[in-house]
Amino acid sequence: MSKRVDEILGWYESDNPGVLKNLRWIMETGALAGTGKFVILPVDQGFEHGPARSFAKNSPGYDPHYHFELAVAAGCNAYAAPLGFLEGGARKYAGRIPLILKLNNSDSLYSTPDPKPAVTGSVDDALRLGCAAVGFTIYPGSNQRDAMYMELREIAEEAKAAGLAVVVWSYPRGSSLSKKGETAIDVCAYAAQIAAQLGAHIIKVKPPTEHIEQEAAKKVYESEKIPIGTLADRTRHVVQSAFGGRRILIFSGGEAKGTDEVLAEIKGLADGGSFGSIMGRNAFQRPMADALKLLKSVQEIYRAAK
Repeated sequence: MSKRVDEILGWYESDNPGVLKNLRWIMETGALAGTGKFVILPVDQGFEHGPARSFAKNSPGYDPHYHFELAVAAGCNAYAAPLGFLEGGARKYAGRIPLILKLNNSDSLYSTPDPKPAVTGSVDDALRLGCAAVGFTIYPGSNQRDAMYMELREIAEEAKAAGLAVVVWSYPRGSSLSKKGETAIDVCAYAAQIAAQLGAHIIKVKPPTEHIEQEAAKKVYESEKIPIGTLADRTRHVVQSAFGGRRILIFSGGEAKGTDEVLAEIKGLADGGSFGSIMGRNAFQRPMADALKLLKSVQEIYRAAK
């Protein structure tokens, strides 16, 4: 048994053996097994952005089986997707990798300044498909946030009772925030805190920038001299904001970019104490061989981090 995995599980003091078993399953799977570090493959972009925008760069990605194969071959800790993609390979790949069923999703055919994803799956679906966890997106900053928080509260209660872990995509977005504010350091840290307070076991946020959105927060960052000059500094602060680092906090891969840029960002996140990355487009939009090489490089960076 890994001492690091046992240490992390010890932070979840209210959870039942089923939840702890599934968290352990995720942490003891793949190339980073036992390290307490994570590289997870998420493929919800087909729903969120449309098929051509998501898969035309690497056409095998239209097939749900491709993403199961990529996640398994790369040694990812888990594979996350909406209902349809998981159903598309659940039998063939049963038990080969922990699955995370994304329970709410948006599409890009209609946009609004204050978005709210639709609930598109259930805890029963996750149990039927043999998942280790459910995933749920919230948009702090949207005027629909209260409804999302209440939906998450009900789903998290049901999932935990059934022994499933809860993964929260906490993505600030809405009419109360500027575009720069969506990834501002104060806003990302606040998003991590909100997800932790809502009972998430694993929290996903975007890499934070040096921008500070809220004037009230800016005064504190300046008076307390909170370091935010480097990505490692900012990552360290966001991790601290998730209960002093006692919640698993991972970062999204963001927009598609070149390999050197991806790895430089991962190095900054790892140096700042990130638990890992959940990387979609930057992996599955590459040919399989290139995606595997990239994901292995990302895993090595996290393995080497203290």
